[in-house]
Amino acid sequence: MTERDLEVGFSLSSEEHTAAALVAQARRAEEAGFDFAVISDHFHPWTDTQGNSPFVWAVLGGISQATTRLRLGTGVTCAMRIHPALVAQAAATVAALMPGRFFLGMGTGENLNEHILGERWPPIAIRREMLEEAVDVIRRLWSGVRVSHHGPHYTVEDARLYSLPDQAPALMIAAAGERAARVAGRLGDGIIAVAPKADLLEAFAAEGGADKPRYGQLHACWAATESEARRTAYEWWPNSALPGSLGSELRLPSEFAEVALMLSEDDVAHSVVCGPDPDRHVAALEEYVAAGFDHVYIHQVGPDQDGFFRFYEREVLPRVRRTAGSPAGRV
Repeated sequence: MTERDLEVGFSLSSEEHTAAALVAQARRAEEAGFDFAVISDHFHPWTDTQGNSPFVWAVLGGISQATTRLRLGTGVTCAMRIHPALVAQAAATVAALMPGRFFLGMGTGENLNEHILGERWPPIAIRREMLEEAVDVIRRLWSGVRVSHHGPHYTVEDARLYSLPDQAPALMIAAAGERAARVAGRLGDGIIAVAPKADLLEAFAAEGGADKPRYGQLHACWAATESEARRTAYEWWPNSALPGSLGSELRLPSEFAEVALMLSEDDVAHSVVCGPDPDRHVAALEEYVAAGFDHVYIHQVGPDQDGFFRFYEREVLPRVRRTAGSPAGRV
């Protein structure tokens, strides 16, 4: 590990687990020593095999009462499916339930989740415009003033939030490319990414993000053997290996499953750290650190969450933190 402090988090996969299971996992992540968690905000799972997708704002209320230390954010919310005024209200309520422990992650969405209301699925340039407008509306509502807004994408008339936290939550912006990274640097309180790309963080820093937190998601699949982990990753999370923009453009879980038939187990294993070797998991964390990330949250693919927690609690987190020479809760 480098001298940079790294906070290690856990990914709450709404696509794979029930609401009750997600609350229990958040509590277990806190007990295991994870610093934070990030929960996905979807209407659909990526594939029917994953089988779940509870309403994230209800789950967040449950987690707020089941944990006391764990910090938590959405990864990520899109204001196309839920109007930004309602996102502002929902996030403010969760932040009040979790003082100093909640952040709102926002992004440009996926056709998979955003098409459900019958609205047009716009090109990425328009979606970035919508994101910027939504961020402006949300921040103004969080200030407690009465807001009227008539923009190209959203309308708000005489709206004021009365239930506000003592301090507004941080607002992180997801980015897969350099244009979105520049938006995150300019408008966000941090960036969320899904790959250890140093050039992404360079664009983020160039637009004001140099001193802001950088979150990265790492997909992993612990199992008793590497072969079992590879099979599980291929069955439960083939979407991790989809090339290009397919992840944002495909419309239905069945379409993701159809495209996944063209992928091999090896393809998926290239994008998911598979197996019980702690060296491989530590090396994957180090790759994010080398790219410049200071927060990494790990997604355990598949149903065996208990085995993953035991593995990280005993074999990964203590080792990484000992190597870094940092106090507990940091690596």
